[in-house]
Amino acid sequence: MQTANKFSVSRYAPERGAMARLTSRDSVLRRLDWPIIFSALALSLLGSLLVWSATRNRTQLNQGDPYYFLVRHALNTGIGLLLMIGTIWLGHRTLRGAVPFLYGISLVLIIAVLTPLGATINGAHAWIVIGGGFSLQPSEFVKVTIILVMAMLLAARVDAGDLAHPDHRTVVKALCLAAAPMGIIMLMPDLGSVMVMVVIVLGVLLASGASNRWVLGLLGSGVAGAVLVWQLGILDEYQINRFAAFANPDLDPAGVGYNTNQARIAIGSGGLTGAGLFKGSQTTGQFVPEQQTDFVFTVAGEELGFVGGGLLLLLLGVILWRACVIARETTELYGTIVCAGIIAWFAFQSFENIGMNLGIMPVAGLPLPFVSYGGSSMFAVWVAIGLLQSIKVQRPLSA
Repeated sequence: MQTANKFSVSRYAPERGAMARLTSRDSVLRRLDWPIIFSALALSLLGSLLVWSATRNRTQLNQGDPYYFLVRHALNTGIGLLLMIGTIWLGHRTLRGAVPFLYGISLVLIIAVLTPLGATINGAHAWIVIGGGFSLQPSEFVKVTIILVMAMLLAARVDAGDLAHPDHRTVVKALCLAAAPMGIIMLMPDLGSVMVMVVIVLGVLLASGASNRWVLGLLGSGVAGAVLVWQLGILDEYQINRFAAFANPDLDPAGVGYNTNQARIAIGSGGLTGAGLFKGSQTTGQFVPEQQTDFVFTVAGEELGFVGGGLLLLLLGVILWRACVIARETTELYGTIVCAGIIAWFAFQSFENIGMNLGIMPVAGLPLPFVSYGGSSMFAVWVAIGLLQSIKVQRPLSA
């Protein structure tokens, strides 16, 4: 009887001590989804090389230090790993209880962006400058918050056994909580982040079992909202120009269409295996703007070729595949919804980023997860990996 009780405790990671949860033979380390961790880490390491190649000769950006962005990208990755470990240690169930607090902090941060504390970078007033060359983009963390707050509401009565699926009142509450930060972010305006959040909301609703009428209604509302935003002139001129350049690639090739034209030239010149790391003429010649962030995929296309670009897609695909497996195997709706939100986030943002590099999607200022330079984005995606790992670790072991 004593042995059975001891075993039953070991079946659930949240009931273990901190050290035991990380080192015990039958707990965290054995139950982590290592393909996700290895794939995310490989993407971050590849990203550090691509960022280094894109910035080592750009003295106007690297302050005369060719290793400036390489060191910072590596530092961001290290902090991201620590955030992942901290998220696993806390557990998604513990964070479920802290969602109201996290939601409030997120609102405070994005509102702060609209005050004199906010700063404009690359046309978007979406940043808070911390100092020492560091800045914070709160909208990246809002993606995590929206997933958690919607999952908490939509799964509450279902996991408790009161309902088979979320009722309409619960769905309305969840949508209102998601709409509040999205509306504030739209005022910055940060259209790219809002696009990702809309896809996250759709993914969460689909996974929650809510009526399909909500999904169809949101799609219709999204189209109507896009028309309204355009008619009211909420978008800045540079954002309108980006869509115009997407609709007509030949429009002002030396102006609004310059970025995408140069991106396609760089990727197209890579061929099958690329020109070799640090040997890309477009990258070395600094023809592609924002190549360490939004257009980092052009470095892979030019210097590593189709093989290198395909490797990035393969690693992203492994993460999405394993996240789907975790979502399918979890026994609670809350975990399933969190996984679905992360899958929608990573899938759409990766598609949008690579698509705008290839010219098949409009430029939206979104980083490539794990690869692009940027601390806020790196921290947020590693927190998401921590949530995926926590959901896998904390589900009951099979008998």
